[in-house]
Amino acid sequence: MTDAAPDDAPVVRFDGVGLRYGRSPEVLRDLTFELAPGSFHFLTGASGAGKTSLLRLIHLALKPSRGLISLFGADVASLKRRQLPMMRRRIGVVLQDKRLLEHLNAFDNVALPLRLAGRKPADYAGDVAELLTWVGLGERMDAYPQALSGGEQQRLAIARAVVNRPEILLADEPTGDVDHEMALRILRLFVELNRLGTTVLIASHDEALVAGSGRAILHLEGGRLERIAPARPL
Repeated sequence: MTDAAPDDAPVVRFDGVGLRYGRSPEVLRDLTFELAPGSFHFLTGASGAGKTSLLRLIHLALKPSRGLISLFGADVASLKRRQLPMMRRRIGVVLQDKRLLEHLNAFDNVALPLRLAGRKPADYAGDVAELLTWVGLGERMDAYPQALSGGEQQRLAIARAVVNRPEILLADEPTGDVDHEMALRILRLFVELNRLGTTVLIASHDEALVAGSGRAILHLEGGRLERIAPARPL
């Protein structure tokens, strides 16, 4: 077991991190940055810049080719296999491919993280229903993923990722399949979660949404973290 990190310690820290697939050139190079507890950042960059790869490194879906990554004060390289599931439960993830369970309806897809955490249906049913209503799926709780549109599936995946109030939320293009009004609604959900203490990192190519948010930006270009700067509201 690792010692608990101080309350003000970074929840994510990269030190000289590089990533390559096989023998190909590095897709991420010399990444050194920190995410403070309760911070909110957008991750921007052109298609292929490495945004998804960076998120996968944080979620422990990939291992770096070099450099050090720490989560919640723990060196990721030193974690034992049995510690990984518990670490991942502290991180909510919204992926582009959604990964919804086709045999579960919308309600049960969202409730799954709570069930796995040992909570009883009577304790979480109201919270799940309220969250589904918030993302515009209040009338679709009994629908299965295959009966939902792409935008509805995206909102369902977001609800599942945030239902247990994770310590870190990683979202990969979470507003890519929704209209502007719903994108703003989803952003408000992320902002509210952030106010409750969750550290948020959103990969997005929606320039208007990013600029209008007034949040900090981490920008990837050519595999490198080119700048960290505050967004300027429209």
